[in-house]
Amino acid sequence: YLVTGGSGFLGEKVIQRILDERGKVVTLSRDEGKLMQLKHRFPEIEIYTGNIGDIFDVHQAMRGVDGVFHLAAFKYVGLAESLARECTLSNVLGSLNILEEGSKLGVDFIVGISTDKAAQVAGVYGATKYIMEKLFEQFETNYPEIEFRIVRYGNILYSTGSVLCKWKDLLSRGEEITVTDPTATRYFWTIDQAVSLIWDALENATNSKPYVPEMKS
Repeated sequence: YLVTGGSGFLGEKVIQRILDERGKVVTLSRDEGKLMQLKHRFPEIEIYTGNIGDIFDVHQAMRGVDGVFHLAAFKYVGLAESLARECTLSNVLGSLNILEEGSKLGVDFIVGISTDKAAQVAGVYGATKYIMEKLFEQFETNYPEIEFRIVRYGNILYSTGSVLCKWKDLLSRGEEITVTDPTATRYFWTIDQAVSLIWDALENATNSKPYVPEMKS
């Protein structure tokens, strides 16, 4: 199985789950340092340094795989507003490369990770993920023999860039916690719940409609 963005916070856990179920893993990521750390932790995996925005890199990593866990993304909401091109290259063009190559090679499934910010789009990041969801829907129509699945998350506790990391740091320094709005409701998911939800979607979802968990607030 190919795991894009395998060196990320969620990627490591997905890789561990696949290996626990006796699967073989190929991972594609841009961060060479984290990839080497990943290889040290999981010597049996195959690693590729590359960018999902580059079709050559995608083809090289995808040869011979049965399924794709598409986790790689540009996900920093604030940064996406000033780097719309980079966010689009990763989340839209990169996802399109994954879908086109996976369809061409005839994989069994492609599962993509989306966000609750694609539900009511109010920024670049949410917009790119919404387009990604629509791409999955279009490919499902044209390649009915492949399972295209979307899992839509809110925030994962203590993931990279999580507000909880910022709050914890502020508290450790004896500083006040800053919030977006005192009346805002935040929804969270543990990392183990996040990984289990991917498997739930693969087992229970019947189409590419976003598989949305009921998250705790």
